[in-house]
Parts: sequence; structure tokens; C-alpha cells
Amino acid sequence: MATKPWSSTTPPGEFRPYVDPATSLPEFNFRAVLFGALFGIVFGAVTVYVGLRAGLTVSASIPIAVLSISILRAFGKASILENNIVQTTGSAGESVAAGVIFTLPALIFLGFPLEYSRIFLLALIGGWLGVLFMIPLRRQLIVKEHGNLLYPEGTACADVLVAGDRGGSFAGRVFWGLGLGGLYTVLMNIVGVWRDTPDYQPRWLPGASFRANITSEYLGVGYIIGPRIAGTIFAGGVFSWLVLMPAIKFFGSLAPNIALYPSTIPIPQMTPDDLWRSYVRPMGAGAVAAAGLITLMKTMPTIFAALTSGLKDVRAQRGAAASEGSRIERDLSMKIVLVGSLVIVAMMWALLTFKPIHGAQTGLLANLVAGLFVVIFGFLFVTVSSRICGIIGTSANPVSGMTIATLMATCATFLVLGWTGSAYAVLALTIGGVVCIAAANAGATSQDLKTGYLVGATPRRQQIGLMIGVTAATLSIGFVLILMNIGLAQYKPVQIALNLQHLPTGVAVENTNYAHSGKTYVLVNAIGSSVVPDGKYLYDSSTNQIEIQWVQGIGSEKAAAPQARLMATVINGILTQRLPWRLVLLGVFLVVAVELLGIRSLSFAVGSYLSIATTMAIFTGGLVRWLAERGKPKAEHAESEVSPGSLYASGLIAGGGIFGLLGIVLFLFSDPDFKYHFLPEGFLHYGPRIMGEWAQNKGFAVLAFLLLAASLFVFARKKLD
Repeated sequence: MATKPWSSTTPPGEFRPYVDPATSLPEFNFRAVLFGALFGIVFGAVTVYVGLRAGLTVSASIPIAVLSISILRAFGKASILENNIVQTTGSAGESVAAGVIFTLPALIFLGFPLEYSRIFLLALIGGWLGVLFMIPLRRQLIVKEHGNLLYPEGTACADVLVAGDRGGSFAGRVFWGLGLGGLYTVLMNIVGVWRDTPDYQPRWLPGASFRANITSEYLGVGYIIGPRIAGTIFAGGVFSWLVLMPAIKFFGSLAPNIALYPSTIPIPQMTPDDLWRSYVRPMGAGAVAAAGLITLMKTMPTIFAALTSGLKDVRAQRGAAASEGSRIERDLSMKIVLVGSLVIVAMMWALLTFKPIHGAQTGLLANLVAGLFVVIFGFLFVTVSSRICGIIGTSANPVSGMTIATLMATCATFLVLGWTGSAYAVLALTIGGVVCIAAANAGATSQDLKTGYLVGATPRRQQIGLMIGVTAATLSIGFVLILMNIGLAQYKPVQIALNLQHLPTGVAVENTNYAHSGKTYVLVNAIGSSVVPDGKYLYDSSTNQIEIQWVQGIGSEKAAAPQARLMATVINGILTQRLPWRLVLLGVFLVVAVELLGIRSLSFAVGSYLSIATTMAIFTGGLVRWLAERGKPKAEHAESEVSPGSLYASGLIAGGGIFGLLGIVLFLFSDPDFKYHFLPEGFLHYGPRIMGEWAQNKGFAVLAFLLLAASLFVFARKKLD
């Protein structure tokens, strides 16, 4: 071990890893890989759940490192290199899941189903691509740029591992958060002791709504991202729900009998939720797209520098044996990178050719172009993602902007070639989805490789662990995605006259024998229609009317998936040109104004798109952090990712995500319409029978949330052992 005091921030010329390269310690063994794979599966699932609901994700590296130190210690003495392999393997789940939820749910918005096998293969291809392309870039970006590229999450994770190796104990904070967050979620979601979204719609401000989805995971996310970003996100929500929507309601009262597209009902008859769905979300989509592109443009110098350095390093490694003399310099060979890239092109071509989405068959040439685009854009944005994460961290990585750029370039190419059908919309989304997953995973992989570099890990073993972690995580990601889409779905009664023989533009029949509640309907899908609002509907042939709206779980208020809807908006806009462009442009110019004010437009834009129920709960977490850090010396808490409050907040996120998923599973098994139900209908939500009117009392729900926030404040003020 190092004999002098060790620090992760030692200047490059004086730096040495924590573990001496000549020292042989247990590293890549069965238990490390097993626990890493299990953490990858769990945190991949949690990230899907939290990301679809909150619209953003947080790094899982720190909590996985903390949990690994505690769990492996219970099985006997564990080396720091073993814990590093657990953390490296496990963190792949969070990054791959982030890339998936930002893009692939757009299939639903384009009118296509989610298929487990397709999600699994695309996530696998994107995740592997992100790891493969980081192999030749590691030496340049992680080693040679040490001191210039700090990789904040990777450096913080190395500090945690070193402290754990020296005897520091942080796991108690994570476990407390996990336990209390899980108990809170069970009482609220499964038992129903209090409401999950108390709201207030003031008569003195028609069109406005004050509401908060009081979950433990939103509280934890808000604490981790801090008061500045949480406040900016909430400002976007305040603008949309307390300024824009009341203004629409006010001026819309001048046209009491006219429905303004994209709504199909007059504004005076619209609820706040109707206003949000019809008018605010298109504006929010334009805002998020513009903010993502502006963020990408700001990083153009970084992009060119990253590409130049990356290509130089690839050429330098071509004829070299990668200096195999030292353990900490051994990477997987360039042959694996080149062969792996060819295999990925072949996998993409085979997937698109032999397993197309029903009604979305494309030609052999288009499928080959898709495979080549994935590799070309993949290498471009993997390089960019890694360097940006080295400067500003994973949480600020503009992956959405990179994906939008990929989609715009792809769709523009398709437009020139005359490929404008719905099949090519799916093809463009497939390309963008894989590139997004690769870029997201590359950012997290860079942080993991930085951690390994600091503690003295073997890069080759880390890279193998990352490939295993990606593979394990993809097993749960598709399952949770489909589970949430089904489990959060709602069937709402509506009445819309429709003639199946003369369907309006934008409305199509998907299934003529859709069974629901013992009755057979015709399932129709509306996208960009001026007669039927966007969504899926059940049509009764005997009455010639749409009678039920099928609100799928993904895209609803409880799982808004803002980035995925944005991707569908971009694709639809370029290929079909059936979008409310005036609303989209309002969002674009709103972001321009925000940028001119010097505010982070991407955070504001995401907040303007999301429901205020989400942004208000996240802001509460940021407010708790501001209160907890008041009076503390700046150096003691300055953006620290290993503070006691951040560890407890990580536990709240994990507990809320795990038990929130459990609640969805139990709900499905008690739903009479679910094929495999076996639980009685009254099995869940028996809280109102116990609590009476208190279970629906808004004040009681707010009190429960404030008590949870108070626990976060208490743990944040306590010093670590």
C-alpha cells in the first residue's frame, strides 16, 4: 500500500494509485462479479422507475460502493479492488437504463408496442458499444488527461472506497434511507394510509394547480441534485402551471365554443390536466429540444478536442502492444474493439431484418445504413460524452442533445432518400436509442475507469466487469419498462363519435378484437389528429363511438417520460410534419429568453415540461439540502457526493424505487383484467378502511411527507463516523 498520505487530487506528475501496481490483491472473482451483477439488475430497475417518473436520473456508483463495502465485509475480508469491481459492474445498470428510458418509450408515442426482446437487444447493443469505444479512449482521457479531466463522480467514488478500506463506515446511512423510504412507500402506495398526490386548484386562479407527488425518491433526487438545480427545475414548473396555464384559461374564455388544435374541446371546459396535455407539453417538448441543442453547441470546442485526441490515441494503439508490463496499463485489445464493432453492425442488421416491428418493415439497405450510423454516431458521441463527464460530471451530461442531433441528422438523411413512412420513424428511433444508450453508458464507464485508475485497479478486468454488468442489467430494464406501462395504465370513460369507414387524418385502427372487462372493442390510435386527442382508444362498433380512453402507464402524469416524448416529437415533426409547430416554437423562444438571462435552460425546460407534482416534490428535497447546509463551513459540504445527507437520500431513492415497483406488481396481480391475477381485489389499499377520512385528507398526506423530509434533515446534519 502507499506509504505517504494518499489523495485522489494529487497533481499528475506526483500521482500514484492507492494500491501499488506491483501488489497482488483479490480483484476479479466470483463473489465480486455476482454482487456487481445483482446490483446492476436492481439499480437498473430502480433507475427505470425513478427516471420515467422524475425525468432525470442520479448516479448509482456511490451507493453501490457503500453497499459493497458493507456486504462483502460480512462475508469476510474484502480488498478495495474487489469492491471496485462490484461498483464498476453494478453501476452499468443505472447508465444503460438511463439511455433506454430517454428514447425507447417513444415507440409507444409513435403507436408501436414495447417488446421485451427488442428492448433487451437494443440496450445490450448500446451498452456494449459504450464500453467498447471507451477502451481505446481510456489511456488518453483517463490517464493522460489526469488533472485536466476530474471526473467528479469517479473521484468521489474512489474516496469512498479508500475510506472503506481504511475502516470508514457509511453504509448505515444508506440502509436507514432504504428502510424508511421503503416503509413510507409501502404505507402510501400499497396500504393507502395517505394520498400520494395532494393537490389544490384555486378558484381565484382558474387553470392553475398546486400539487406534489410526495414520494421518497423525488425527495432524495432533489437533495442530491441540490437547491440550485432543483430550484431551476421547479421554476419551469411554476411558469407552466401557475403562469402559462392560467393565461391560456383566461384568454381561452373569449372563445367558449371553439376547440383550438391540438385540443379537441374548448378551453373553458378544460381542466388543468387537459391544459397541460394539450398545450404545455408541446411547448415543453420544443423547450427541451432547444435547450439540448444549445447545450450541445456550447460544448462544440470540447467535441472537436475530444474527437481529435481520441483518433490520435486510436492510431497510436494500432501498432502497439499497449505497454503490457504493468497491471494497471492492461486494456482489452483493439482487435476486440474492431471485431466487436463489426458484430454490432451485424446484430443491428439482423434485428431489423429478421425481427421488425409489425407494420414497420424496412429494406436491407436501410437496415445496413442503420448499423453503420450506430457505429459512426456512437463513436462520435461516446468520445464527447466521456470528455464532458470529465469536466462537469455525469448528471450534467447533455445526452438528450446528442440524441436529438443524431435523430435530426438521421431523419434529414431519410427525408432526402424519400424514406418517410412510419417504418422509418421506428428505424430512426432505433438508431437514436442505441446511440443514446452508448453515450450514457460511456459517461458512467468513464467515471468507473477513473475510480479504477485512482485506486490502482486493472483496466482489463474493469472492462470485462462492465460488459457483464451491461448484460445483467438489460435483463431487468425491459421487464420494468413493460411492467410500468401496464401497471400504471388507466381506462377512462369518454364519448367521441367516430366513423371507422372514414377515419380522420392521424387516426388508425390497431386491433379489431381488443378485449376489456368482458367486452370486445376496436383499438384505435390517434397521433396528430384535429378530431381525436393523441392516445389510444376503445371503439364500440354497436354505438359508433369511442367509449374508453386507454391511458398507457408511460406518458401518463405518473410516468411522463419527457425525453422519450421529445424524441417522438422530433421524429414525427421531420417525417410527417403533423405537429403544433407554433406551440413548439413558443417553447424554443422561451429557452432562448432563459439562456439570455444566464439560467441553465435545460433544467428549466425539463421543469416546464414535467408536471408540477414532480417538480415541487424535487424542489422540497433541494430545499432540505439548503437548510441542512446552512451554517456549515463551505469546504465541509461543497457539492460533496459522500455527505451524510446524500448517502441517506440515495437510500430513499432505492427504497422508494424498489417498493414502488413491488406495489405495481401487486396491483397487477389483483387486477381482474390481468391474465395472471390471483390476489383479491381488496388486497391493496385497505388503508381507507382503517384510517377513514384521514386517508384522503390532503393535510395529513403533506404532514407525512414533511416528517420524511425532517428525517432527511436530521441525518444530513449528523456527521459521518
